[in-house]
Amino acid sequence: MIALITGATSGIGRATAEAFADLDYRLILCGRRQDRLVELEQELGAQIPVITLNFDVRIRDEVEQAIDSLPDDWKAIDILVNNAGNAHGLSSIQNGDPDDWDQMIDGNVQGLLYVSKAVIPGMVARKRGHIVNISSIAGKETYANGAVYCASKAAVEALSAGMRLDLTQHGIKVTNVAPGAVETEFSAVRFKGDTQRAAKVYEGFTPLQAEDIADAIVYAVSAPSRVTIADITILAGAQAAATTIYRK
Repeated sequence: MIALITGATSGIGRATAEAFADLDYRLILCGRRQDRLVELEQELGAQIPVITLNFDVRIRDEVEQAIDSLPDDWKAIDILVNNAGNAHGLSSIQNGDPDDWDQMIDGNVQGLLYVSKAVIPGMVARKRGHIVNISSIAGKETYANGAVYCASKAAVEALSAGMRLDLTQHGIKVTNVAPGAVETEFSAVRFKGDTQRAAKVYEGFTPLQAEDIADAIVYAVSAPSRVTIADITILAGAQAAATTIYRK
């Protein structure tokens, strides 16, 4: 099995790469941080074959060139995990920064589309494949000061459903995974490096870990051919809804 993972250098992407390596999958690991890609290739390459691709999912030419550059014996991608994405800022719509909006829409929506467009035709031709899109509880429940991020993840939800309608007939499964509060670099990126503010997001309760989401992805892609895990929502134990968390 060959799996391509975007946003593989940290958080859910890295945890998924590690989980797939334990399944002996060949890995195509994609990310913007070349130093982390090198580190990950050295770590997992001792266990299974690994190729890394350094590109930004928001730039269509980079996506196309990177995936086209794969050796022929790596192009038959069985699993695509669209994990790359981001949240930038936390503010009301009237006070939002359009540059933040562009970051989120370009990464979470257009980036997912660009990578999918580069991979799906091969899956259709081979009549098999599995696409896992990483959405968010924010795609199901809009919250104050997060309208654009929530909208971008609601788009992922819609794209997952639409992909399933279009691709099931070609033997391709589509799984949407919607995590709740996961302790990764997510909040540090949202708050633009303010680690103290980011840490407060996870105070007073035990958040999900990236490995929890990777476990769900492994469950979905390992299901029998007769089973499609269409949608998974995963909340922290103390979390009842997107912004309802019972803290000690």
